[in-house]
Amino acid sequence: MSDLREDCGCCNQATRNVALAANQPPDSNGRGSADRTEPWIVGSVSTPAGEVPQVSTSLRLPDHLGTCRARWGMGRMSYSIAPGLYAVGTPTGESPVLVTANYKMSFDRLRSQLAGIDAWILVLDTKGVNVWCAAGKGTFGTDEIVHRVAATNLSEVVSHRRLVVPQLGAPGVAAHEVKQRCGFRVVYGPVRAADVPAFLEAGMKATPDMRRVRFPILDRLAVAPVELMLAGKSMLVIAVCFLFLAGLGSDGFDWTRVATVGLGSAALFLATCIGSIVLAPALLPWLPGRAFAAKGAWLGLVFLLGMALYVGSHLEAIESWFAVAAWCLMIPAVASFLAMNYTGASTYTSLSGVRIEVRVAAPIQAICAILGAVLWLAGRFV
Repeated sequence: MSDLREDCGCCNQATRNVALAANQPPDSNGRGSADRTEPWIVGSVSTPAGEVPQVSTSLRLPDHLGTCRARWGMGRMSYSIAPGLYAVGTPTGESPVLVTANYKMSFDRLRSQLAGIDAWILVLDTKGVNVWCAAGKGTFGTDEIVHRVAATNLSEVVSHRRLVVPQLGAPGVAAHEVKQRCGFRVVYGPVRAADVPAFLEAGMKATPDMRRVRFPILDRLAVAPVELMLAGKSMLVIAVCFLFLAGLGSDGFDWTRVATVGLGSAALFLATCIGSIVLAPALLPWLPGRAFAAKGAWLGLVFLLGMALYVGSHLEAIESWFAVAAWCLMIPAVASFLAMNYTGASTYTSLSGVRIEVRVAAPIQAICAILGAVLWLAGRFV
């Protein structure tokens, strides 16, 4: 199962899957590595196919700390567990098999909702990417399901032939092909892991509410920290450039300009970046336009309005109208670009639509940003 508040920023290319914190690889039979040093592994369950690690349904401090670090982009690409079969409670051959990704946040979201439930969790090797993004990348898909069913000898563990696959993983799964190739029937579960208990209680029947994809403000803001971290280095480098280049002028280099114009320009740029990264997802449903680049451009115009109100009451702060024209180009371009980065972490977009949007918007953003930077620099000598 999956949760829209998972870190969708993890759909950046993952280099490789990490087994467990103890660096212990999966067993040769694909059932996962029952390393008892892991706090979330509490024992094992005997099956006709061998021992299966038993996991806790309670999230502990290391789990919460790991999630927090991943939210802020620290070790995000290695935040994964060994693919294979795991047990929750004391499952039997009749217990349901729930499929998820080996991104640990996906795994934690699912197991934390299964208190009091006996079930098997089949973890696919998605290279440490969450269900939703992995389905689009192809790692959460038909081939991996078929392979993992065979690698874990699942047909020996359970007597039924049903796999509960998260609805958000459906784009990567051909259910009829899974049935033909491994004999297991795919049943699509609810969108959110929190609905899994009710789904199972209802005989694996999802209500319309369970099928509905929601994207409330907390889910939208959940990916903002990692975007801040990803953009942080570039933001600081460019801000430093504004800071020191402001000292240039027809009379040479002046540290007074660095302390005044430079600090102001660096602050304005950083405010634009941080404001765009935070406000773009927060205001997403209300910003005009369908394309994220357009939504960001509108947000940039709002920032410009704020700048205009300030400049209108502080005309003495205008060193050069070149600079004003420069910011009128750069602010919407920066806001548009940063908002467009959220296309990979939203329920509003499709892969084909994103490709078209980037192909059209990126050149416009680049031209406006470069032209604005040239005007700003020219203003130093006018």
